[in-house]
Amino acid sequence: MTVPAIKTDDDVDALEALETEEKEFTKDAEIDRILKAFRLDAYAVLDLQPGVPDSDIKKCYRVKSLLIHPDKTKNPSAPDAFDRLKKAQTELMDEKYRERLDEAIADARMLLIRENVWTVDSEELRTEKFKKDWREKAKMVLIDNEHRRRRQVKAQMQEEGREQKKVDEEVEARKRKRDHEKDWESTREQRIGSWRDFQKGGEKKKKKKAKPIG
Repeated sequence: MTVPAIKTDDDVDALEALETEEKEFTKDAEIDRILKAFRLDAYAVLDLQPGVPDSDIKKCYRVKSLLIHPDKTKNPSAPDAFDRLKKAQTELMDEKYRERLDEAIADARMLLIRENVWTVDSEELRTEKFKKDWREKAKMVLIDNEHRRRRQVKAQMQEEGREQKKVDEEVEARKRKRDHEKDWESTREQRIGSWRDFQKGGEKKKKKKAKPIG
């Protein structure tokens, strides 16, 4: 009969240390994965497949956020990874954002099918290679979309800048007109007085030039 070994305090401490080390390794690995994930693809940041239900998104975020929370690990990159994870979850819970993301990913799939002259029923679409190529193509589509969005924002800002400049010029023109009218009104009495003096001076000259009668 084999007598079970009795664990000493040292054995318990060693096991606990190993478990702690394993947990930290898992946290570090997840933090590293999040930071390396393509940030324009919220699915990639959360390590989810497109089309998952909201419940899966919430569950995944809850598990991962507890794992890498800055209060739960000493990893200096934890805050950055946590912020990216939170941003990805917020984006996927936004209906309009998720719709645009799903559309871009679907476009990438169709581009791959057209480029390779496949059909939607082709066997190649069920391979791991296709999934990898699909992810890469999705990156290209998302980057292109982001460049287009930034150009639109820049153009809009430039247009708004031109409109604002036009408004500022109109405001300045009205201000100059008001100042001119104010200055004109403030010198009204002075102008009237000068005109009266001018008239008096003219009358005096006429009297001097007039010849005496008789």
